[in-house]
Amino acid sequence: MYHTLTDCHTLALHLHDPDWVIVDCRFALSDPGAGQRAYAAGHIPGARYAHLNDDLSSAITIASGRHPLPDPAVLAGKLGAWGIDRGKQVVAYDDSFGAMASRLWWLLRWLGHDAVALLDGGLPRWQREGHPMTTDLPTVTPARFAPQVRPDMCVDAAKVAQAVTQEDWLVMDARAEERYNGEVEPLDPVAGHIPGAINLPFEDNLHLSGRFASPEELRALYAGLMEDVPPSQVVQMCGSGVTACHNILAMEHAGLPGARLYAGSWSEWIRDPSRRIARDE
Repeated sequence: MYHTLTDCHTLALHLHDPDWVIVDCRFALSDPGAGQRAYAAGHIPGARYAHLNDDLSSAITIASGRHPLPDPAVLAGKLGAWGIDRGKQVVAYDDSFGAMASRLWWLLRWLGHDAVALLDGGLPRWQREGHPMTTDLPTVTPARFAPQVRPDMCVDAAKVAQAVTQEDWLVMDARAEERYNGEVEPLDPVAGHIPGAINLPFEDNLHLSGRFASPEELRALYAGLMEDVPPSQVVQMCGSGVTACHNILAMEHAGLPGARLYAGSWSEWIRDPSRRIARDE
């Protein structure tokens, strides 16, 4: 079983393996329908499509961030409809080097399913290596997915507010540096970051090729920032709890398991005007 990453060659060998399920997670924050249109125009054979807003999040509320966690029972029903059960190896991919697909990776682990991996390099590498594409919809045999939620994998805003004041905890923000600094904010009404959080853009997990850095490189990157903080006391956040999952995956791949997700992230934090913000303009 693959638990963090798999490569295009390995996936190609399993395209017709009934114990493997492929999920296309392409999505554009600026155009929520773009991923589904791209899927219809061509996808990896056998892939199902998962929509970030409709499938991998719940409805936005007045106090939530932009992508609240889905209801476990509702998500379990969708996973079963896609043919996923405990015996399946899941491979998730997108066209943005894992920025969106890592959300499904995290959600499956949150529901107790560890046999899930990201396609390293994503669809761009798959196509560059000359592997097949199709417009055919997959034939899916529904399954029963029984969720076993792991609540300790995520934290709420109150815990984050506490964590940034404690030396034995560390909050990392996966957004781009200019968003963390408060120089620009294309998605949320308030710019800046949580005071005490440090910045590690998720792109730093990647080589220029779009593939993940090696476990040794990632371990050096994260361990240098964590110092004496254990992985289980690292909180990853971003704008809305999506690209933060990329950092959690990178830590897992580096042999630093147990980091937690602040699912609400910046877009939830700023909903409460009493919560402090910082800018490094």
